Amino acid sequence: MSNSLHVAICIVGFRNPDDIEACLGALANADYRDFSVTICENGGAAAYEELAARLPPRLAGGQVVRAFDAHANLGYAGGVNACLRESSDAGAWWVLNPDTVAEPRALGRLVERLQRGDCHAVGATVHFADGVVESRGGRWRGWIARAVSLDFGKSLEAPASEAALEPMINYLSGASMLVGRAFLERAGPMREDYFLYCEEVEWCLRAIRRGLRLGLAIDARVLHNQGSTTGSVADIRQRSRMPVYLDERNKLLLTRDCFPGRLPVAAAASFLLLWLRFARRGAWRQLGYGIAGWRDGLRDRRGPP
Repeated sequence: MSNSLHVAICIVGFRNPDDIEACLGALANADYRDFSVTICENGGAAAYEELAARLPPRLAGGQVVRAFDAHANLGYAGGVNACLRESSDAGAWWVLNPDTVAEPRALGRLVERLQRGDCHAVGATVHFADGVVESRGGRWRGWIARAVSLDFGKSLEAPASEAALEPMINYLSGASMLVGRAFLERAGPMREDYFLYCEEVEWCLRAIRRGLRLGLAIDARVLHNQGSTTGSVADIRQRSRMPVYLDERNKLLLTRDCFPGRLPVAAAASFLLLWLRFARRGAWRQLGYGIAGWRDGLRDRRGPP
């Protein structure tokens, strides 16, 4: 590996100090040591006070840990952007979900891939606790307004090739993505009007349009305990309104922003897929949430739900 690169790890919390403590516990074991941690607490003053009381000022390796109160719920993108501003002197930024547990070598592998010099942001192997892959980057399918996570459902131990996957990737998982300075300077910050969901996809698509490239570090493994703060539970019939509504709304907002000419076709396809997803599972309440989001996406309604 070439000269050390200082990485600012950006974490957005929302009343989940247990998750953040577990995330920091894993980071303390990282074999790459040149990093600091910046945490934006979106959950209000009381949540910030509880979090601050439980955080160490430094990890065992001496890395600085700093949290701040957002004073409002900025959404995921707003929280990430606030962390980026608070750590603007870093050489790279690792956007990391609070409900993740990274393997000790994960950050080192991400930095190593970035420093090869042929890409500007790097994704990881994000996986579930049962050893199944959640994502190795993804492919946005613009005509149907849907994201496809590459290698989703595969065994974590099954063979995989960076060379085969990288040409297919046009977005990285927001649960774990390392971005370099050139990425931020040319792509700009995340869009905050999405509030939650699809913002990392739009960010990557925008970056690609501006001539930037995405990479993948397969050996960088990050466990994702998905949905601990958003209500995206495994049982589709138990999902709360916000994740279902925003997921459907923002797919159409992204289409409007990145592929406006495809919006009529994508909206029709998205509506059909929405019915197939929820109705066939008897998730009628969630279908209603999704239709509301789909409708507001067509109306170009943005911001908090």
